[in-house]
Amino acid sequence: MSISKFFELVEIKTKLASMIPFSLGSAYAIYRYKSFDLKNFIIMFISLICFDMATTAINNYIDHTKAKDNGGNNSLITKYGVNKSKVLFIIFTLLVIATTAGVMLTLNTNIIVLLIGIISFIVGIFYTFGPIPISRMPLGEVFSGFFMGFIIIFLSVYIHIFDTNIISFTYQNNILSVGINLIEIVWIFLFSIPAMGGIANIMLANNICDVEEDIQNNRFTLPYYIGRPMALKLFKLLYYIGYVNIVLLVVLKVIPLASLFMLITLIKVNKNIKLFEAKPIKNENFVVSVKNFLLINGSQAIIMIIIVMISK
Repeated sequence: MSISKFFELVEIKTKLASMIPFSLGSAYAIYRYKSFDLKNFIIMFISLICFDMATTAINNYIDHTKAKDNGGNNSLITKYGVNKSKVLFIIFTLLVIATTAGVMLTLNTNIIVLLIGIISFIVGIFYTFGPIPISRMPLGEVFSGFFMGFIIIFLSVYIHIFDTNIISFTYQNNILSVGINLIEIVWIFLFSIPAMGGIANIMLANNICDVEEDIQNNRFTLPYYIGRPMALKLFKLLYYIGYVNIVLLVVLKVIPLASLFMLITLIKVNKNIKLFEAKPIKNENFVVSVKNFLLINGSQAIIMIIIVMISK
């Protein structure tokens, strides 16, 4: 398989959805905790990108299988003439690399990383696989936003500060004790809100565009239950919550004052929201959800990175 076909199979362009939260978490760890572990950073990057590519390849493989069952041939695997056995081999290889890197990361840190990693792997696989994939349920936006927004950011912070007891396990005299620094966890969660909202909105926009087709295919997503008008309002609200959250964190001095420059993106984001509300058609305006995610979280990542570089 050529590199170009491989990149199409794993939809390499969509990997920014995981790489931006990863970058945000690392920048946050440096800014707030003055800590950065290059080895853990590289290992987590390998595990994250390989697992993200694997789940996308699984999704495309399942789409191909279902398309064949339904007499269709519009899947990526059919389009690019990729051998199914090669696809399965690629999926297996990516999962092995991701798992190996995850184990290495655990050995460098602690069991918290392993536990969160296992849960994330399970959710990632069953997001598109199984009798009732998560993506086909009304909780798709919640799972994608929480795991790709908060969990990735939390782990990308934690791998740099695992020895600060932000979360700790101790076992002594047959007693298991768990210690959690709730304040710091809350700050990280709040810091993750724009990413969670942006990722959830990518899923929501996709489901809004496909709601009629999904119903015909017995796929009942969130817009089916709350209706398209309410789904469009939620689409808008999630972005605004992210902006309010940024202002709140600046006031609380959790993130730098320069983060307010991100508010400039609200002008373009508003235009994109109106464009999608007026015409929520997939091949025309779905892309605005991706653009908004990049505008909000990409700018936040760039600002954080610049602040960190200046402080160094």
